[in-house]
Formats: sequence, C-alpha cells, structure tokens
Amino acid sequence: MRNPDQPQRGRNLIGHLVSRLTSPRPATTDPGSTLSPAKSAERASTLIEQSDYISRDLSWLKFNERVLDQARNPNRTLMERLKFLAITDSNADEFFSIRVGSLYNYLDYHKERIDYSGLREVPFKKALFRAMQQFNLDQQTVFSEQLLPLFAENGLALAKYADLTEDEQAQAASYFDRTIFPTLTPMLYDYTHTFPVLLAKVLIFGVVTFTPTGDFRDPTPDDDSDNHRLSFVQIPANLPRFMTFERDEAIVFLPIEEVVRQHLSKLYRNVEISSVNMFRISRNGDFTLEENDDVEADFLDEIKQKIKNRRLGRVVRVEIEAGQIESPASAWMISLLKKRWEIDDTNLFEATSLIDFTSLWQIIRHPEFKNDMPAPLPPVPPVGLERDKINDIFEAIRERDILLHHPYNNFEPVLQLLEQAAEDPNVLAIKLTVYRLAKRSRITEALLKAAENGKHVSVLFEVKARFDEENNIREAQRLQKAGCFVIYGISRFKTHTKLLLVVRNEGSRVVRYAHLSSGNYNEDTARMYTDIGLLTTNETYTSDISEFFNVITGHSLPSGYQYLITAPRDMRNQLIDLIRAEADLARRGLPSGICIKINSVEDKTIIDELYAASKAGVPIRLVVRGICCLRPGREGLSENITVRSIVGNYLEHTRLFYFHNAGEPKIYGGSADAMVRSFDRRIESLFYLADVRVRQQAILILDYNLRDTVNAYELQEDGTYKKCEAAEGIEPFDMQVAFFDISETDVMNAQLFEDTVAPPTTDVPADMTEGTERSIATI
Repeated sequence: MRNPDQPQRGRNLIGHLVSRLTSPRPATTDPGSTLSPAKSAERASTLIEQSDYISRDLSWLKFNERVLDQARNPNRTLMERLKFLAITDSNADEFFSIRVGSLYNYLDYHKERIDYSGLREVPFKKALFRAMQQFNLDQQTVFSEQLLPLFAENGLALAKYADLTEDEQAQAASYFDRTIFPTLTPMLYDYTHTFPVLLAKVLIFGVVTFTPTGDFRDPTPDDDSDNHRLSFVQIPANLPRFMTFERDEAIVFLPIEEVVRQHLSKLYRNVEISSVNMFRISRNGDFTLEENDDVEADFLDEIKQKIKNRRLGRVVRVEIEAGQIESPASAWMISLLKKRWEIDDTNLFEATSLIDFTSLWQIIRHPEFKNDMPAPLPPVPPVGLERDKINDIFEAIRERDILLHHPYNNFEPVLQLLEQAAEDPNVLAIKLTVYRLAKRSRITEALLKAAENGKHVSVLFEVKARFDEENNIREAQRLQKAGCFVIYGISRFKTHTKLLLVVRNEGSRVVRYAHLSSGNYNEDTARMYTDIGLLTTNETYTSDISEFFNVITGHSLPSGYQYLITAPRDMRNQLIDLIRAEADLARRGLPSGICIKINSVEDKTIIDELYAASKAGVPIRLVVRGICCLRPGREGLSENITVRSIVGNYLEHTRLFYFHNAGEPKIYGGSADAMVRSFDRRIESLFYLADVRVRQQAILILDYNLRDTVNAYELQEDGTYKKCEAAEGIEPFDMQVAFFDISETDVMNAQLFEDTVAPPTTDVPADMTEGTERSIATI
C-alpha cells in the first residue's frame, strides 16, 4: 500500500493544481494516448475549433461567464454585483449536479459519448474541468480583488474570528454553545464505522485525529493498529451562514465556519487534532425517468424515490479551502477521499476566499443594505389597455386579444382571471398546465376556491419539473383532496407547455377564455423573468386548447390544430418547413428573414436547417440567452447568421419565432426552445400570433433585443462573446428600461426587415390547417 504520509504530496495536490489545470494544455484525446501533452492539446483544440457546432456544456460556461461579467460591472452597486456573483455559483451548482452528473453517467458505465466539439467523453471531461477550474479562479478573483475591497466603504466587513472584539468573541462562543454545538455530530470513519453519507452543498469539516504512535494509512480492517482517525462534521444547512455584529462604522459578517473551527475541540475532548479542512461537495443529481405505465401512486413513489437518491449520487466536485492541505494529515485525508469517491485532482476546486458564494444572499438581503439594491420600476399597463386596474377581466379579454410582456406588464391579469373565475357563478370549468408554482401560490388558492365552489377543475401537474418535484407533488395532492381532477404528468414526457382555459356560460352561448404563455404560472418569477402571455377569446385558439387538453388528459386524437404547433414529433418538422420556406424565398430573390429569440439553440437538425438557409441568402438574427451550439459567421456556412445574448437585471425567458414570409410575417410565441428535449421529450406548444397589434408588439420586442447596447453580447465565430457597445456619440440603449416606456405608436411602427406589411388581423397560416394531427397524437 502506498504511504501518502509525505508533505510534498499535499503541496503537489493543491498548490500546483490551478497552474497545471489552467495552462493551455487540453486533455489527451484518448486515455491511453501516447501523444505528448503539447500534441494532445493541439489535437483537442483543433477538433473544437474545426467543429461546425459549439459544445453545449462549454457554451453554457460562456453564459455563466456573462453573468459573472455583471459582477465586474463598476456601474452597478456592490449589492447588485454580489447578487450576480451568487447567481453564478447557484448556476454552477446545478451545472455540476445535472450536466457534469450526466457526463459521469457515461464515464461510470463506460458508455460512448461524442460532444458537439468532436471530443469523446474522457478528453472532453478534462477539457471541461480545465475550463471550470479557470472559471472558479475568475469567481474567486472577482470577489477577492474587486468586491471585497469595496466592503468597508459600503459599511460592511467580512471578518475572521481573530478580527472580533472580546465582547464579540464572547457572543460567538455563546452562540456556538447554545445553538451550533447541539446540532453538530462527528461522524467517524475507521475499521469499525462505515463511511458516512455526506450531504451535497453543505459545509463539511474533515478532521484528522491521532496519537503519536500512529501513521497515515487508509482506515481499513487491515489497519487495526493505526491510531489515526478521520471524521466529518457537517454544518447544518438551516443555520445562517454568517453571524452579524453591528459596529458604529460597519455591519460585521462572521462566517459560521470560523465559529465552528474555533471551538471544534469541544467535539474532540482528550484527542489531539492533526488537521481540520473544510470542504463542500456536489453530487450527480441527474436522473432520467424510464417509461412507467403503473398506476399514479406507483409513479409518484418512483419520483419521490429518485428525489431521495439525489443525496446518494456520486461525487463530481469537491470545493476546498486554499492553503489547508499542507500537512501530511490533510494530504492523507484528500487522498482517501479521492479513492473513496473515485475522483482525481481535476475534481478539486480551491477557494481562496469563500466557499459557496450563494451564501452572499444573506448579506444582500440584510435590512441595512436594502437601499443598495435598485428599486424595480413599477409595471405599466399593456399597450392599448391603458388601465392600471381591470375591473372585469372577462370584459377586457372579450374586447381584444391582450399580449402581456412581463415584468414590464403586471402578472396580475392572469391571477385576476383565475381568481375571478373561481368566484364567478357562471364559470363552468378551469383547465391548466402547471410546471412551476410560487411557494405560496395564489394560483393554487384560486383553484382550491374554484373546486370548493363546485366548478370542474382539471390540472396537469408536471411532477418532474427539476428541483420543484416536491413542491409540485405537495400542491397537486392538496388540489386532488379538494376534488380537482389532477394528472401527475405523462410518464414518458415532461409537460412544459403553459396553457390555461376558462369555460364560462354567458347566457346564449358558452365562451372560452384562454391564456397561452412562454413562462410559468408563478407570480414570483414573473417579477424577474421576461415572458409573454396572450389572453384571448379567439375561438381558433380556444378550440385548439380544448383539443389539446382532451389529448393530454384523456384518450383523444386531435383532428388538427390551426394556431398551435405542438411537440413531441411535429414541432421540429413545422419549424423546418418555416425555415425552408424562407430559404426558398431567398433563392427566388424575394424578401426573406428569420429572427428567433429563445433560451437555447442545441438541436442539430434545426441548426443545420439554419445553416442551409444562411447559405441560401436568408438574413438570420438569433437572440439566445444561454446555450448556443450554432456557430455564426463561418465562411461558407453561416455568414448570414448573427447571434447575440441579453444578460441584464431580468432573466430573459421569452420565446419568439419570426419568419419574414415575403413581407407578411408569421410569428409564434410559446414554451419551447430549439433543443432535442423540447422536440422529442417534452409536451410543448408554440402559438401563432394572429392579432395585428399583438404581432406588432412581438416585432417590437425582437427589434429592441437587436438594438440593445447595454445588456447585449455578440457571439463570435470562435465561440467567444464580445460585449456590445453603443457607437461613439450614440446614447446607449437599454431595452430592459425602454420597455417600461413604449407607446402604441412605437408598437405599430416596429419593423424587423424591409418590405414588411401587416397581414390581416385574423389570417390563418395555410400550412397549419392540415397535417397537424401528428402533433401529440403519438403520445
């Protein structure tokens, strides 16, 4: 057995890790390759550069870099910058849990995987981890060198235990004895104790204790003479990360680990402590639901079990304090953890300042600093509906189609529709799809009230909405107990579409009111996410939605949708037809153009069609907030394609698809991105914008996205992003401010491409009247 009891091992492990990983030296393209590191680097770089597609995971990392760029912005307040830094760490947590977890599913089970970059699973994992190591360094640098120096002038301080006054130290000691100490449990690992289950995303101390006669060996039954022991102390996640002390000149924040470290000896009486190292782990949280045709109770049990299993997923990342791995005992502990978790040096991420920047939310939300966060602008009434308060939502929707653009327009009309429907004696039924809800949801309360008042309520709850599974199951069961008809998703697919239908008896006829949206029925996120929602009584929409609900809640085959494009199966085909139609116009010398605003572009088939349209001469303007696997501006492939990303105060979540159609635009909004999962593994919908004013609003949204010079970044051919700046002498244009001050004149004059004319208000696209029965009938 190798003896890791060598001081040099600890220094080599962490001290040289960052320089080695962040040097321009990609992983070998094959684990058994005999190529030199330089040749391997050249080969990997060449594959990435030559690929016509950008890696999904590397593209995501570029998105998180754009978020981190907001934390660098000196024009933002300190609290804003801390907020964006916290968001980058929350994003990274999910990325490691899901995307890196998914990669390890291939690695651990020896399944082949070729990334869009052209690299196979092993070299790609190494390339990805090098990029993540660099990103981790960038985060730490931004905090230590750019944000921490601003603390004093902003009235706060991040303290070490030694920085406290005697009185403050006494308070900290009392807090430890009264609150922290009773919650701590040392978990020993040796030949009589199994390795404990360590939780993901909590702070953990690894403590090595010993007697003078011992040496450093793995604590196995064969080493019963070894007197060195390893134990773990987890800090409960429900304790605040920081103790706070108020001084005249500042609010002092003391990390809880400083308190625990200072008093850790109270858990190890009469035992000498060799080393104490704090770390935090991320586990594989990716799971895919197999097809399940069992009854609902069994299906719910399966979901619940998979949620529990997340805590046992394989370790994919270990964040550890810098400078703590110098002693032989510390090196021994890390060596043991690496073998136990089957990880290597690339999985270790060094924190030079603070582990887990998501904890900064406690500072950001401190009452003393509320004024340092800019107050949100008050929502404005939707264009053409110059009313702050809608007295009768049914009357307002009957008058005209209403396009809501959140958060610039209030989410209140949607809530009002449900709440008014719940109390209205003329309402017969409410049907709704739910993907994510607010924690104290007015949506749920309205549906409960409707059921209590004897209305038929049908709700499709997607219990596979990632990380919202437990909340959705809980809310769904509340509704079911109240008498609502609840469907817990469709086992093979995620129901991601956002549709609402209210059926009302209005005397001589029954009128259906509909809401179609790109965003969730969540009043909290509607204040932070940009989304569109359409309120309408147009019978073409309501008939389509009724047909759609009959398919997903019963056993029906739709005769055809006129205004809806649905997934799985049909959405990709119809979008391809629309793209090819533009390419055909361009080849015939007629006006053409495509403008799409979505969250992600990843589906190769759609990317290839956009490449073909670009070659045909179609100008293509994409606004992609996050992942973009399409490579713009490549000679002979995509010269006519530009891609920009908007990252600002609001999370861009709107999806719009614009096709020029020789001057008579076809425009769709909806829930879907251009991703394989959206087309093949989710129930999604796009809805045609028929009303001329609504269509013009969508054009204005796209136009402002293309004009922004404050929040926009341009994707370059090499996969990097360049910040968009206003030309000299031109005032910067911030669309996230401009949307609060638009007029109907702005809307009606909006234009994306030349030679555009407004089509009739009630036109129906000819290619949507036939062949749509494939949309969801295959489920």
